[in-house]
Amino acid sequence: MKKIDSPTIIEACGNKPKIIREFFGRVNTEQSDLSLARMSSPAGWEEPGQRPEFDEYTLVLSGKMVIETETEPVELGADQAFLARAGEWIRYTTPEATEYVAICLPAFSPDTVHRDE
Repeated sequence: MKKIDSPTIIEACGNKPKIIREFFGRVNTEQSDLSLARMSSPAGWEEPGQRPEFDEYTLVLSGKMVIETETEPVELGADQAFLARAGEWIRYTTPEATEYVAICLPAFSPDTVHRDE
């Protein structure tokens, strides 16, 4: 068993400051099998597209998120979720202030996210 007293704040990629609170993962718990983070993203935030080597489960708590895929954009609101499989190209944006949870299997790593340049 392990109690997490507080997350580690991690620097986010993107055009505006976003707060990443990692509870489980490579930084806060030094594990590579899974990462779980709560995100606070401002209105108008966007990041480069990516083709990660991990599955990413996203659950929107409040606000709105648009996930661009190779086939079509997907819009998520509160209490909606999305699964991006490893190897799929995706790009996240938040047209309004958004709180969400991201779970990555295996854990998120800058070396395995493969962001567009």
